[in-house]
Amino acid sequence: MTEDLVASPCTSICTLNEDDVCEGCFRTSVEIRGWSYLGREQKMNVLLLCNERGRTAKPV
Repeated sequence: MTEDLVASPCTSICTLNEDDVCEGCFRTSVEIRGWSYLGREQKMNVLLLCNERGRTAKPV
């Protein structure tokens, strides 16, 4: 069962930007609220999206 766990990318910098994306973990507010309901594959997809958003984010 533990192999199914995917850690939350939360960095405790919980500030949403004008695009509704957290400046700490790069999840959208919808992704943040739904994280605990997602399966492993869905969480992995969210992490890929976060990674892409983080690479293209404007510096704060």
